[in-house]
Amino acid sequence: MIPVTRPFLPPRETYEEYLKGIWARNWLTNHGPLVTELEIKLKQYLSLNHLLFLSNGTIALQIAIKALKLKGEVITTPFSYVATTSSLIWEGCSPVFVDIDPDSLTIDPTKIEEAITKKTSGILATHVYGNPCNIEAIREIAEKHNLKVIYDAAHCFGVKYKGKSVFEYGDISTASFHATKVFHTIEGGAVITKEKSLFENMSYLRNFGHESPYEFELAGINGKNSEFHAAMGLCNLNYIEDIIAKRKILIEYYLQKLQGFNLRTIKINQHTEWNFSYFPIILENEPQLQKTAKELEKYYIYTRRYFFPSLNNLSYYRKKSNVPNSDSIAPRVLCLPLYNELSIEEIDMITQIIYHSLNF
Repeated sequence: MIPVTRPFLPPRETYEEYLKGIWARNWLTNHGPLVTELEIKLKQYLSLNHLLFLSNGTIALQIAIKALKLKGEVITTPFSYVATTSSLIWEGCSPVFVDIDPDSLTIDPTKIEEAITKKTSGILATHVYGNPCNIEAIREIAEKHNLKVIYDAAHCFGVKYKGKSVFEYGDISTASFHATKVFHTIEGGAVITKEKSLFENMSYLRNFGHESPYEFELAGINGKNSEFHAAMGLCNLNYIEDIIAKRKILIEYYLQKLQGFNLRTIKINQHTEWNFSYFPIILENEPQLQKTAKELEKYYIYTRRYFFPSLNNLSYYRKKSNVPNSDSIAPRVLCLPLYNELSIEEIDMITQIIYHSLNF
């Protein structure tokens, strides 16, 4: 079987060394030493000022929305994982979808300004598959209209834009360290900001609002993560450059093998050092996608329709949205298998099956 993804796992004995320390200290959660160590090492590796390690990427989005006091309408993308939209709704905001750029698949900034109303409080944009949005254009719009900007950077560990971590941009960026990501802590996430006041506010929000054991600064939530998850992160951080380098080799080979096929791939924006987090292909139509996915499954090769559906079509979202690019592309995107142990020979087989599906 070839799954669409397979989590990277460090040598078992390396993780077990951390477990010995956890057992000796009997400190499992509530800001233990490994959580602190991981936060410090992540900030050092990514050259960031403020980062909070959280229980998952969805909590990260919710804390970011709460910290920026977003309310009313928030302009966002329909081409993302459902958590981007559901977090806004969960926090009492109204998502307003604008279309995506058909090449980068990120939110189209030329469509944002016409969607702004007196009720608009912010922009929540996704760096799709680790591909950065048009950051400069979004910044100009946000400054002009006094809007806050959150970047859903769930896929972006290790991505650089103009020489800096892509997490540096926006008022707050959020990350996911889920097991399927390039860097993972089994389950986990983070919020990142350059503003000290926002960092302090989110520190309270992460931990029930505790100022001290018996004093509460504000109404917070439980967004903490455990020593066990931090231990996995500390192990995996040692391998992250090798992981990204291997994925680069695999994607470059995919691209070589797929030349001349009746499909296209995502266009990575300029000034980007990509992390090769996913390998999506865009097929000619949805029936062709379904045929290709079924043909691969005959050989126990599994793909994922990621992202599908376009989020403006969610059953609990009732407003009409004019997003023809997202409506067209979401049913045609298929992510192919990509993980560290995937072999060149397996890619040969995958691409041969795709060729047969497209041509016969």
